[in-house]
Parts: sequence; C-alpha cells; structure tokens
Amino acid sequence: MHADECAASGGVNDSTTASAVVDDALVDAAAARLARGLLVAFPTETVYGLGADAADPVAVATIFAAKGRPSDHPLIVHVAPESDVLRWARDVPPLAARLIERFWPGPLTLILPRRDGVGAAAAGGQDAIGLRCPSHPVAQRLLRSYAALRDDSRAIGIAAPSANRFGRVSPTRASHVLDEFDGASTSDLDATVFVVDGGDCDVGIESTIVDCSRLGRVGPVLLRPGSVTAIMLAEVIGALPLGADREAPRASGTLDAHYAPSTPLRLVDAALLAEAPADVAVWSWSMPAPLGRPNWRRAPADATAYAHDLYAVLRALDASGAPAIWIERPPVGAAWVGVGDRLGRAAVGSNDGQRSQF
Repeated sequence: MHADECAASGGVNDSTTASAVVDDALVDAAAARLARGLLVAFPTETVYGLGADAADPVAVATIFAAKGRPSDHPLIVHVAPESDVLRWARDVPPLAARLIERFWPGPLTLILPRRDGVGAAAAGGQDAIGLRCPSHPVAQRLLRSYAALRDDSRAIGIAAPSANRFGRVSPTRASHVLDEFDGASTSDLDATVFVVDGGDCDVGIESTIVDCSRLGRVGPVLLRPGSVTAIMLAEVIGALPLGADREAPRASGTLDAHYAPSTPLRLVDAALLAEAPADVAVWSWSMPAPLGRPNWRRAPADATAYAHDLYAVLRALDASGAPAIWIERPPVGAAWVGVGDRLGRAAVGSNDGQRSQF
C-alpha cells in the first residue's frame, strides 16, 4: 500500500501549508547533506524536526547525540506522500489504512509493526516503528529531493524528532532551532546543524500518535494527543481509542517530564492568577493583563490558535528573566487535550531540579 493512494482521498491537511518561500536549490543542498549522513533541521506543519536518514544507523545516532536523547527513545520516520509504507512496516492493518486515508498527509503518527532489517535505530530497538507523512510543502520537497538522490532500493525516510535539546521546549520557527544548537545555521551548509527556514509551523504542537501495532490483541491506543483528536479518530475507527497501557510501545514525547522551559512553570486556576507575584510571568486566556504587568500575556481562547502560539510563548516567557511562569489551565474539551498534555509535561519537567529524565 502506498501513502499516495491514501492521500488522494484527502488528509487532514493538504500541501498548501503556509510557509516561507524556500529556494529549491537550498532544499536540494539540504538533501545532499542528508546523503552525507549530516543533520538537517526542517519545518513540518507541527514543529521543526532534526532530521537524518532513517535507514542509516550511523546518521540516526547523530540525532541522539545532538539532542542528548537516550538511544532507546524512538524517533518518528517521516515519509513522502508517494512512499510505500510497507518499505518500513511489515503490515498495515485495514484500520491503520483507514487512518492513513483520512489523516495523511497531516499531523498523525502511526505505530506499526516494523519490517525486519529496517529502521531499528530510529525505532529505538523496538519491533514497532512510528511513521508519519507531513503536509508541510518544504518537508515534502526535502523528502522527494532526498529520494531522488538515492539510486538504491532501500526504504527512504527522514527520522526527525523535534529540533531541540531533549526534554526542552519544541521549536516552531527557525530561530528557535538556532537558539538550541551551537553552530546551527540557516546559511552555512557545513554547519553542525543546517536549518531550512520555512517560516512558522502552522499547528504548533507535535503529532498525535496512535499505536496500531497490537490491533489483534489490544486495539488502537492513543499514545500522545495532538490536533487530530480522539473524537476525530473515533469517526474513522468507530470508537474512541484506548488509553496508553503498560505494554504499549515507547513513543516520542510521552515521558512524564517533557517540553520544559528552564524557568519553573506552574499551572493554576483562574482564581489564583490574582495572587501571582508581580515579577512572575503569566499567560492567561480568561483574564486581561493588569496595569503595570508587562510579563502578563493574554492567550488565545481558541484551541487551534493556542496550540500554534504555545511553544513560542513558552520560549519568550522563559527568556523574560522572570523567576517563575504561571499559566492558566486551558479549558476542558477534546480540542484542548493536546495542549493540556504538553503543559502538564512541561510543568513536571521545569520543576525537576535534577532534570534526571532528560
């Protein structure tokens, strides 16, 4: 089964994602870096990814080293719309095929049984592998340019976790990536990390992850919420997906502590915001900033806009010099589950003084 057959039916996002103008020659040069086993940071509709050839274990190891990420914590493999999913997965069950048909290209990662001999390093050594077809046009152009360079028959994909130090706030614009890695550059093709600047990411939080590797025994399991909500998934699979269980495969971004600023972050109810000390940075969706509080920001009351702004605001508040960050708990509802998940993990991570999980 090919992803293009599924994408033709209309994914959750199409290839018209807003992006900065990126010269084709620059994308081709970035693809040539990938062929040399080097790192390329590139935009997707969710966040910027730190990419390397997913089929090359040596190149994949450079991702783990650059991020300071444990090598058993899996990466997501990004594939082009026309890619054959069965190059990576030994099986694509009918339910997974329906999810691909509905949501690819787009912000949905599927965990599928891994094909023997392919992608073990990217999968963190597991027998299951995470696959996603991004909708961002720059990501698709990079995947296609890289595929054109290969004259072999092996699987083509780019392993790409978020382009930040492990456990820290994900990047949604090129400048965030430059802040994360010494020697990163948007112009120097010999830099440690070459960054393709495709503008701001549209979605702003990482992809939804659904485990489809155990359908015969367990059923579809939601491992990480995102902009593809459980209700949207239920419209395809006929029921809400199950919650993560102890036997679930390891997956990106599912540690209790993750997405964390350096500044301690506290989630509070609206009633407590009035008690925030004057020097604390605040992000509130229900209360306007009091006079004389420059570090108090008004958050969007719309879940889509909130997700888009989340990481950029976290980075700005983290850099403000405030001793703490207070964020009003987001509203309840299916559309808010993804941002609530990220904020909860960020609060745990930012208050882990030893940062032992990172």
